[in-house]
Parts: sequence; C-alpha cells; structure tokens
Amino acid sequence: MRLGSIVTSLPPQPLSPLDGRYQAAVGELADYLSEAGLNRARVEVEVEWLIALTDRALFGTSPLAPDDKARLRELYLKFGQDDIDWLAAKEAVTRHDVKAVEYLVRDRLSTLGLDAIAELTHFACTSEDINSTAYALTVQRAIERVWLPKLDAVITKLGALAVQHRDAAMLSRTHGQPATPSTMGKELGVFAWRLERVAKQIAGGEYLAKFSGATGTWSAHLAAEPDVDWPSLSRSFIEDLGLGFNVFTTQIESHDWQVELYDRVRHAGGILHNLATDIWTYISIGFFTQIPVAGATGSSTMPHKINPIRFENAEANLEISGGLLATLSQTLVTSRMQRDLTDSTTQRNIGVALGHSLLALDNLTRGLGEISLAEDVLLADLDANWEVLAEAIQTVVRAEIAAGRSQITDPYALLKDLTRGRRVGGPELAEFVRGLDIGDAAKERLLALTPAGYTGLASQLVDELG
Repeated sequence: MRLGSIVTSLPPQPLSPLDGRYQAAVGELADYLSEAGLNRARVEVEVEWLIALTDRALFGTSPLAPDDKARLRELYLKFGQDDIDWLAAKEAVTRHDVKAVEYLVRDRLSTLGLDAIAELTHFACTSEDINSTAYALTVQRAIERVWLPKLDAVITKLGALAVQHRDAAMLSRTHGQPATPSTMGKELGVFAWRLERVAKQIAGGEYLAKFSGATGTWSAHLAAEPDVDWPSLSRSFIEDLGLGFNVFTTQIESHDWQVELYDRVRHAGGILHNLATDIWTYISIGFFTQIPVAGATGSSTMPHKINPIRFENAEANLEISGGLLATLSQTLVTSRMQRDLTDSTTQRNIGVALGHSLLALDNLTRGLGEISLAEDVLLADLDANWEVLAEAIQTVVRAEIAAGRSQITDPYALLKDLTRGRRVGGPELAEFVRGLDIGDAAKERLLALTPAGYTGLASQLVDELG
C-alpha cells in the first residue's frame, strides 16, 4: 500500500501564502480587496443610492431624518461577520452576489422600520452600477491607504540611504565591467527618483464608476420618471462618493482606469525588481554587508551564511505580481459587445496581484534596514581599477588639442592601447601622464586625480531628490 493512500486530509487551510505564511504583511489589503471588503462596499453603494433618491424626494418619498440616515449607514460602517454569513447563505440560493447584497439591504430596512423605501433598493441599477462603484471605492482605498504608503516607505528609506552615502565613492559597472566611478548615494538616489515619479502618477490616477443602467442608457430610469435629469443625478451621486464619473459606457464601466493603474503599479514593480537585483548584486560583491538578525539561520548546514532573503523574496513576488497585473490589464481592457463575464472573475484577483506587490514592498523596506555599506571594500575596489581614469585622461587631452596646447593625434587610441583589457596601477598611470604633451595645469589636474575622486557631480545630484 502506498503511503499517500492512508494519509488523512488536513483541516481547512489557506491555499494562497498571502492568506497563510504572509498574512501579517498583507492583511491590511483584505479590509478592502477581499470578498467581504467588496460586499461591504456594495452595501455602501446601495445604501447611499437609497439616500440620494430619498434626499431628492423621488417617487413620493421624503428625505430621511438624520438619525435614520445614520442607522442606515451603519449597515456598511458596522458590516461584520453576521452580514458576511448572511450573504453567503443568501448567495447559495440566488447564485448571484449582487442580488444577495440587495436582499440583505432590504432585510435590514425591515429591521430598521424603513420598509416604505424598500422598493428603491437597487432602483434602476444593473449589477455593474454597483460593482463598478464598489470596485472603484475598494481599489482607491487599498491603493491610497495601504499600497502607496508602503511604496512611500521604500522611497523614504532609499532617500535617507542616498543622503547617508552621497559621498561614498564606488566603482560603477557598465555591462558588468569597471566603469567611471559614482557614489552609492547617487545610485540609490536614481531608484528613489524613478519611484517618486511613478508614485506621483499613481497618486494622481482616476477611479471611475458608471451608474447608468443595463446598457449605459438610463432607459429604465426614464421609463420610471422621464422628468428627472438622470445623468446629472448619477454624476453627482458618484462624485459625492469621491470618484470620477464615466458617462459613456456599455453595461460595464470600461475598466480603462484600472488598466492604467495596474500598468503603473507594474511599472513601479519593475523598478523595484531592478532595485532588488542590484542590492543583491552589491551584497554578493561585498559592497554591502548584511546585519545579522539574532536567532536567524542562513543555511541549514553552513552556519556562516546570511542570505539576502529580503531581496530575493521581493524579486520573486514582484514577478508574480507583475504577471497578474499584466493579465488584469490585458483582460479588463476588452468586453464582448455590451457585456461578458471575463472581467468578473479577473477582478477577484486584484487583491492577489496587489498583495504580492505589497509583500515585496514590505521585504524591501525591511531589507534596506538590514544592510551596512562596506566603504573599505568600495575603496579597495576603486584602488584596484585605476584604468577607469583613461576616460578622464583622453578627454583632457582632447580639450588640450582643441585649445592648441597639444600635438597628440587620436588620444582615444592612445589610452585604449594603454588600458584596454589590462589593469593599470596608479604609479604607471602617473608616469604616463607626466610624459603627455599637454599643458602643465592639465597635467597637474590629472596627476591629482584618483578613482575615488573621479565621481563628478554624483554627490550633488542627491539634492535633486524630493
């Protein structure tokens, strides 16, 4: 008998690591992007639509008293486990999630003694009026309250490290080869500046909703009351919720704002992935050392190891997130004719996509706080690569030729012959400079130059950070 055939089933377990191993790092998102979070927002939209209709005394109603409005709003403000369970039981019968929400609101209206307005629940709405508004609210809140603050924490940490290490000269590596020196502060500042720019684009993005009926034409609305300016009412309703209004739709809001948002989040993820792999590489060549965490184990067999797990975890989760965000963008941009359901199941994964991104941000923030710059390693690396000054020498010689102070021909080739593919030490380079046919002032500038001093405006560039 095979062992597998006698193993008992486990108790119910989270299938996604976001709801298990990593729940502590991403749990805040669930308040908005879980099924319960979506249903709470749906209840909010249904309730606020009721209030909007009665505030305008439509269909013989009167504006609700302030106390009644407050009690009605508690349906979503105090949305909890009893409501979650009620909806689950109802949806098992209706097989329709938004219809279950409508029934919940109707049920609670009866409890509140507001049966008189029950028929205005979900009035003239298609499910996508509720869904598009609920998704816009939940995604907006998740981005603004959870995801962007985590991104800002990474940017802030990078900015602080950039200032701290602005003068720490380091050998650059273009194509993986020794190149013109920079400073570690400037290189970290590049990432901070890139991320700041994308963060501003994300923060300035639109969150749109539609509220115009079955195919975006307000047909049922006009049939019920032709004298109401329904487009104006719908616009004010959506804008009062803090969203933008899409007046020109099919049955669904076209999701273009979501495509734009997810592409920008994916763009930020690409920059963060670049950051993770660069820091990993700097650690591997000794530019950064990792600060030991008490009790932590790097290897089950090699006691000396401190693995760069924060950056490896971030790298992998950004790849997962990027793939999901790309799928969201690709799927949500299209709807067959006036409506198909491909967007419905796809949008249920918004939280998963942002969750993996949020997990990466958490790991990057923690990882950046667990590294220390090894300036002695940076300086030793620079001192072993004096040949990078060949750029400075040939450029100065060219300037001397242009000024009529040198008769050298083809200074680039001259330096190429001296340095390409070989190490050149400081004394050898100094001897070469002394023998050049250039002015004394230029010669002294070159003789005073060292790899660690050849960083141009790298330090000052850090001041460009916001």
